[in-house]
Amino acid sequence: MGRIAVIGAGMGAMASAARLAVAGHRVVVFERASTYGGSVGRFERDGFAFDTGPGLLPLPAVYRDLFVKTGREPLEECVGLVQADPSARHVFADGTAVSLPNASRAGVLCALDAALGDGAGARWGDFLVRAREAWDRARRPLLEEPLWPNWRVLAERDPYPAVPHRKLLRTRRAVTLAEVGAWELRDARLAALLESHALAYGLDPRTAPASAAVLPYMEHAFGTWYVRGGLRELARAVYERCLARGVEFRFGTPVGRIVEQDGRVAGVELSAGAEAGGPGRGSFEAADAVVAGVAPEVLESLLSGTVVRGADDVAGPPRGASRLTVHLALRGGRPAGTAHRTVVHTADRDGELDRLFGERPGPPASPTVAVSRPGDPALVPDTDHEAVTLTVTVPSGVPVSAADVERVLDAAEPALPGLRERLLWHESRTPADIAEATGAPGGAVPAPALAAAGGRLLYPANSTRLPGLFTAGGWAHPGGGLPHAGMSGALVAGLIVEGPDFRGSQ
Repeated sequence: MGRIAVIGAGMGAMASAARLAVAGHRVVVFERASTYGGSVGRFERDGFAFDTGPGLLPLPAVYRDLFVKTGREPLEECVGLVQADPSARHVFADGTAVSLPNASRAGVLCALDAALGDGAGARWGDFLVRAREAWDRARRPLLEEPLWPNWRVLAERDPYPAVPHRKLLRTRRAVTLAEVGAWELRDARLAALLESHALAYGLDPRTAPASAAVLPYMEHAFGTWYVRGGLRELARAVYERCLARGVEFRFGTPVGRIVEQDGRVAGVELSAGAEAGGPGRGSFEAADAVVAGVAPEVLESLLSGTVVRGADDVAGPPRGASRLTVHLALRGGRPAGTAHRTVVHTADRDGELDRLFGERPGPPASPTVAVSRPGDPALVPDTDHEAVTLTVTVPSGVPVSAADVERVLDAAEPALPGLRERLLWHESRTPADIAEATGAPGGAVPAPALAAAGGRLLYPANSTRLPGLFTAGGWAHPGGGLPHAGMSGALVAGLIVEGPDFRGSQ
């Protein structure tokens, strides 16, 4: 078996490393930072602990599969995995609120009828039926298979079966997610519920294809899950599984160049910034294959002019959005019955979208904010305190001011009454911080791959035009999000172990 060099210790890269090690390869991971996990980080202060990346896990089957395929201990023996119930509480601009039970169709429809009026549940239920059809059509090519060579088929066809809509003597079908909300849900609050799933991934619902309906469907069908101790514990478990399978990690060891010889990958050359005491600064590490779990711009900087994407390849989606997270240390314990996640919707939907995706982007004056309140004793110094994280979507590469953070605190008040009086301190994580941690320009955060939209929401294939070089993680097929990153690792491992005829995970 061969020697594999993996660049980066993000979730997709580690998922590929563990699978490749089980297949008998010698795997070495080179990570420029001092720890593993990539965007799945952790911040600690004064006995409080916070996830700096995602706080909940959708589609846990991806990581269950990883643990089944790489060892005897299943995922649930390595982390405490529990359903978040309700999956979310939504507070709308008119003051109405609804808590949606986790992975319960009947419960969700009843809750919507009770909160929003008769008929709301039926309209949402009908939408979920259509969203399931889109999921069934798109799941294999967008999540479980290598990107098709004829990927333009995915770019041209929207798998969402939109309902015909009569307007101005014409019959039309919804093309964007916003049109699905307006024409099929016919309630501003249901539309806000729908659009919030796209917004959370930095997608503009006015231009996101109708196929983005799969995003709320995933939450509905597979539930949302919390890892006790925070999502950082999932990263720890994957890291430890890699170690158990013999993967070697070299932290504080940036790669300076991917070395090509005779038209294929020959290994990596370590940067002059490689840690002292390692194999030597600027040293060469031979490899039969290289897996790059880095942003495209970082990959290009490592290739010394070698072109690995051709004119017929997916160029990759636009890098428009990032996240601002504000970690709150609060006096007083978490009240019983509090939802793990509350989404407080903006009263100025158009203004928020214009600020995020318009010609002069900036943090919204009235943002939609997701409030995460885990209620996990492992995250607080004692039961008389609470650790809370506020998350809003912001444009990448745009500075965030103290006034922007104050507006986020104001927007969270409906979910956290008396927030200011309870606040001990807060710590912000801006797009600049994300850029520093991940190397992604402007702190951009990748969204999941979606069909239609001319292919602009598809990601480059995991294999490249340079034999032996593969890409994993959120910036490669099938895109961003924890499940997608984990699946990218499975696809890369399959392509290396089984070769170019690999047809996908089973």
